[in-house]
Amino acid sequence: MTSDFKIYKKAFCAIVFIMSGFVSFSQGDTSTIKAQFGLGLNSPSKNGFVASFEGKTLNLPTVNLGIQYMFKPILGAKLDYSFSRISNQKNTLEFKLNYSRINLQAVYNANRIFNLPQRVGVFVHAGPGFSMVKPLGNYTQNKTSFLNAMAGVEVHYGISDKLSVYADVSYIYGFAKDFAPISDGFGAFNGNLLTLTIGASISLSGCYFCEQYD
Repeated sequence: MTSDFKIYKKAFCAIVFIMSGFVSFSQGDTSTIKAQFGLGLNSPSKNGFVASFEGKTLNLPTVNLGIQYMFKPILGAKLDYSFSRISNQKNTLEFKLNYSRINLQAVYNANRIFNLPQRVGVFVHAGPGFSMVKPLGNYTQNKTSFLNAMAGVEVHYGISDKLSVYADVSYIYGFAKDFAPISDGFGAFNGNLLTLTIGASISLSGCYFCEQYD
């Protein structure tokens, strides 16, 4: 639990630092900066495990923390961190692992494509990143890390000028090498991950709806 807390703390501090930098020069801009917090579940690819190990189809939790900056009403970027827990399928070899990632993504505001109510928004995001896998229990020495690419879709509903709730579906593709099963494979994961999160998006500068839903 202590190691998990340290991971959360480091990621949160990094994002807050970047967020404060954006706010310092964009405080007056409209619908420019948003902080995002999400909680949900994940589904790992079955071929990402060593033979005899099998992860649950659905795992809890997945936690997302991010900061988004819109350069224009339809185009922006975001930096986000995610932490996911994955554990074994019932009646298979027991294991648990922490899957963390950090990604820098382009964000496209797709509202002009769809005929949606004013308070509803659709955003597409995609970009490269880095994944870190840390097995727990008997396999803590079998850490692995690799590059990834992810893409996802967010659907937002505005609660107020500065707050919206959203649902996000994302797929993270891992560019990882195959395991050497005996020496470093047990308990680890080098596959792809599908995530579903529900969260809140808080506008940190100006009116939430003024430009991005025009």
